[in-house]
Amino acid sequence: MKLYTVEKDGMEVVAASLHDSDLYALSSLGITVSDMNELISNWADIEAPLKEKLSALCADGKSSAEKALKDYKILAPIPRPKQDVACLGVNYHDHKKEAAAGIDFVKTAETIYFAKRVNRATDPDGLIPNYDFVDSLDYEVELGVVLGKDTFHVTPAEARDYIFGYTIINDVSARNVQKRHQQWYLGKSLDGYTPMGPCIVTLDEIGDPHDLTIRCFVNDELRQNSSTKYMITTVEEAISELSQGMTLQSGTIIATGTPAGVAMGMKPPVWLKSGDKVRCEIENIGVLENTVA
Repeated sequence: MKLYTVEKDGMEVVAASLHDSDLYALSSLGITVSDMNELISNWADIEAPLKEKLSALCADGKSSAEKALKDYKILAPIPRPKQDVACLGVNYHDHKKEAAAGIDFVKTAETIYFAKRVNRATDPDGLIPNYDFVDSLDYEVELGVVLGKDTFHVTPAEARDYIFGYTIINDVSARNVQKRHQQWYLGKSLDGYTPMGPCIVTLDEIGDPHDLTIRCFVNDELRQNSSTKYMITTVEEAISELSQGMTLQSGTIIATGTPAGVAMGMKPPVWLKSGDKVRCEIENIGVLENTVA
């Protein structure tokens, strides 16, 4: 199942699609939730009836057409995350190599964790701000993991039971700010620096999360082209490690790192500029495209 937050008639609406069928507002199916976070928190009670209703619609062409959403805009699936997005740095072997030239400690560090402050996630087709104090704007396509329930002190073997689904995140980065402060929080957390979407794909439909094609294009030029099988720390290992002594609430988003091909690793770097279109793609999820303002 694919789950969306959309704007319809000026309102935020949670919607769902089964097997890439039409999109249906949950309210039209008799399911009332205020937002995606509430849906995730109550998923154990909602999943079965929602699947049943969507399956019935897919089998009934006339009813399907009548109830399908029309004239809507896709928003970030979780527009306002409950907590900061938890991120893994240099979590692909090839990206670790290209990043080490500019960030010394990544050569010897264990898994690098940092956070992105997200006032509001940037929607698909939304603008990435181009701040005048940022002279090295970069892109990073990443597999985003969404947790389905509060997670504390779990093992890697248990971690899968806590995953709700997956999405795409562009970990937009101000490299000059990131390097100036010798930590990554500020350079990653400016407003508009977390494009997300277009949807959340539920755990049962994603396939193997460690065998997905992951790519990023800038103005149709392929910059990043890899597979999630090249992650250093797996999704389950990251969830386990983060949950040791720290509660990850339901709806928590974890960005799992990016492969090689970012602007910082190019010689010379080709930073993003106004008007550039950045398209992030992950197999079985979809496409997230944004333009630099």
